[in-house]
Amino acid sequence: MDDNEAVSELIAARLLSFGGIGFAGRLDPSTDAYHHLRKRGEQALPLIERVLDEGTPAGRAYAATLLKHLDEQAGNAAWERLAGEPGEIRFYSGCISSGFPLAEYARRAIDLPDAPPGLAAPYYDQG
Repeated sequence: MDDNEAVSELIAARLLSFGGIGFAGRLDPSTDAYHHLRKRGEQALPLIERVLDEGTPAGRAYAATLLKHLDEQAGNAAWERLAGEPGEIRFYSGCISSGFPLAEYARRAIDLPDAPPGLAAPYYDQG
């Protein structure tokens, strides 16, 4: 996967997942794209900004997560922005899937600033 493919995949992302999905644990192409841009580090910042501006709700959540990893201040600003935006996210963790508003996911990401990716999903149980 190259940078352009990763950006295109995240702009069109239909789900949010940071690991394998289902019994087979396969990675969704959007998860691969997320990992590709994360490995690119700061060089990916303009690409991530594009996803934040043009992406689906899931793509924008991936972008905000990446920004938070690379630049905490920019990531926090992205989550604040997304907390006021419409849209629904389909989130997967293993075999568990849930749907919820992008704004709710963003607010949870703001409220749990040190949480690993995916912790903001509403069904998550820390116990």
